Amino acid sequence: SAQMKVEVLRGDITKLVVDALVNAANAELRGGGGVDGAIHRAAGPELLEACRRLGGCPTGSARLTPGYGLAARFVIHAVGPVYKDGRCGEAEALRDAYRSASSLIKEHRLKSVAFAALSTGVYGYPIEEACTIAVRSVCEALCDAPVRVIFSAFGDEVEVGLRKALERYERARGPTRDPSVT
Repeated sequence: SAQMKVEVLRGDITKLVVDALVNAANAELRGGGGVDGAIHRAAGPELLEACRRLGGCPTGSARLTPGYGLAARFVIHAVGPVYKDGRCGEAEALRDAYRSASSLIKEHRLKSVAFAALSTGVYGYPIEEACTIAVRSVCEALCDAPVRVIFSAFGDEVEVGLRKALERYERARGPTRDPSVT
């Protein structure tokens, strides 16, 4: 069976040619700063209009719209938590946001998807922990899906965090499938 392929890419998520981008959205789906604003600018005003019709999205959930002016066919708007102190259910909410996005990817049989690092910008989630949750949640949810997953990093710190998290995840899963490789 075709397996999930995962990579970390540094750069502008809005330029990626994939079936869907996973946007770090706010609960109002209004478009905001950071990656959310960049995706809305690149997609054009129709994206905001489509978001308005959805009437918002609770933290830990995700919604799908067309990609409009983007190279991506769809945008999955996933709402991560605002980080307070780590004791207010943030990890669960972040996991839920990635799982909700992953459910939409499976439901719509998407073959390629680029994830923004949810909650790591103005929402203030500690980057290393956020990256660990991102990689684990998505890889567990999509491991049996024939999908190419890109974790998209805008800056150095997130890129390093994602690469380390992916290495740790792959190490924890044990030996490679080829027993002759030591």
